[in-house]
Amino acid sequence: MIRIVLAEDQRMLLGALGSLLDLEEGMEVVGQATNGEEAIELVQTHKPDVCIMDIEMPMKSGLDAAEELQHEACKLIILTTFARSGYFERAQKAGVSGYLLKDSPIEELATSIRKIINGQRIFAPELVDLAFTNQNPLTEREKQVMQLVAEGKTTKDISKELFITPGTVRNYVSVILDKLEVTNRIEAISKFKEKGWYN
Repeated sequence: MIRIVLAEDQRMLLGALGSLLDLEEGMEVVGQATNGEEAIELVQTHKPDVCIMDIEMPMKSGLDAAEELQHEACKLIILTTFARSGYFERAQKAGVSGYLLKDSPIEELATSIRKIINGQRIFAPELVDLAFTNQNPLTEREKQVMQLVAEGKTTKDISKELFITPGTVRNYVSVILDKLEVTNRIEAISKFKEKGWYN
């Protein structure tokens, strides 16, 4: 029996998905969560074989929860409507076994669960294509600076936090704007978030 924990903040969808998976032969939903924190608790309590999570949930996102659960024995599957390259990159780093789109038929999800239990990794082809065509152009240091800009930090705050001069911060910001092909910080923040690169 494949034991499953589901996490989805839309209760109707959570209930429907739970019922459909319970009807699948050899599958049992042992816990349902409406946010990332509940998902972590349920996985640690029930020790399921698989945890299927949405990305955008309150308290903790599915990606935050996946990062915390990556050392648990259970296989992690992200089920999302968001085909964003940054989300896919984070999911891969968190070691998820599956990254699937919500508009897939339930039979496809059940088949993917069985394959993942047998050691395969399943990623929706659209997401793989997107990840290769939309890679984050920023270096690690530029990502750090951009992350702080997105948090609303000033040049002075960033220079203190990263131990660099305000002039260096301004240089980084200038390079970031060029690379993201935007004209100001507001547009940069918007693009950074829209692509799913904001942690």
